[in-house]
Amino acid sequence: MPSENITFAGHSEAQLAARLDLPEGPHLATALFAHCFTCGKDNIAARRIAGRLAAMGIAVLRFDFTGLGTSEGDFGATGFTSNLGDLLAAAGYLRGRNMAPSLLIGHSLGGAAVLKVASDIPEAKAVVTLGAPFDPGHVTQNFLGALDQIAADGVAEVNLGGRPIRIGQAFVSEVEAVTLAPAIHGLKRALLVLHAPLDAVVGIANATQIFTAAQHPKSFVTLDGANHLISRSEDAEYAAEVIGAWASRYLDLPEPAPQPDAPEGIVRVSEADPDGFLQNVQSGPRHHALADEPVAYGGTNRGMSPYGFLSAALGACTSMTIRLYARRKKWPLSHVRVDVTHNKAHAVDAGKAGTRVDVFRREITLEGDLDAEQRAKLIAIADKCPVHKTLEASSEVHTTEVYP
Repeated sequence: MPSENITFAGHSEAQLAARLDLPEGPHLATALFAHCFTCGKDNIAARRIAGRLAAMGIAVLRFDFTGLGTSEGDFGATGFTSNLGDLLAAAGYLRGRNMAPSLLIGHSLGGAAVLKVASDIPEAKAVVTLGAPFDPGHVTQNFLGALDQIAADGVAEVNLGGRPIRIGQAFVSEVEAVTLAPAIHGLKRALLVLHAPLDAVVGIANATQIFTAAQHPKSFVTLDGANHLISRSEDAEYAAEVIGAWASRYLDLPEPAPQPDAPEGIVRVSEADPDGFLQNVQSGPRHHALADEPVAYGGTNRGMSPYGFLSAALGACTSMTIRLYARRKKWPLSHVRVDVTHNKAHAVDAGKAGTRVDVFRREITLEGDLDAEQRAKLIAIADKCPVHKTLEASSEVHTTEVYP
């Protein structure tokens, strides 16, 4: 996906480092992502969610809060209100580019922040939280041993995730004083709560409290097996998949206009994991699938193989063709099932002897009160399936390199 490295002025005018992930096709909507406490814009959950949404046509702005990552400023001088100010500044930056965010996503304390700030971003239609605390003061449990020093000196350096972080008294005081219940109750936006049942940092009870406080429409999805940071790639992928499917219901994404030479639209395939074979397969904003290879072939088996998709195309087209014919004839066909397998085999035709060709085996099950003649006709009509004809005929594939 195309990505812009940008900066914009945060709440204190310090320049905040950000990444704007853009769709490779039409821009249909924009999301704003708030990272977890002291994390950063480039953790695995943020990257994977941004990639999934960009494949749908949704641009994603993710940035480092003041004093974190590569953003300017002193984190030790910030508080929860500063995070809200940074989010509003990010929304303002997007608004200035005519890309006001319609989707807000927040991870951990970032989730609490988007819940609190959503009412101040009028363009936002939907909000997603991942592992968010109902009580933002919960984050102080990460540095309980330093609270006395922070109170005495106004600031202290604590070790979080192996990194030294300066925590100031303003931050502690503000997160301990924040109450989210009124903001959640008055959200007036669709809400999706994702949380891991075994989250050892922010317990699952927080998700229950957020969900209970919210009004409909609201949804809850459990991230079974995930940790608080959603650091496993398969968990990040699952969260991204859920958010993408859920968001398409509430963002009213427009369908891109078809191109004259592609009446069915463009199927876009892009890498989801450059270290493996996982691919995003996107057809318009609402149709998404994953392609992969089996583990035995170096993949992670999180999607069908390319030949699996080809077999699916043959099976789907066959079933549709049979149904269309039976419907036209008003025959009592109650159900169709098509099983397709693919393999390579030595050709038996004299003209191709000695070569290996693709062999698709298709088993068709027809249910209903059909007589023998009707069944025979429906089996014969399967060969009229357009994909069947394409596979049997010689096709042309024209390849053009497009430079980013």
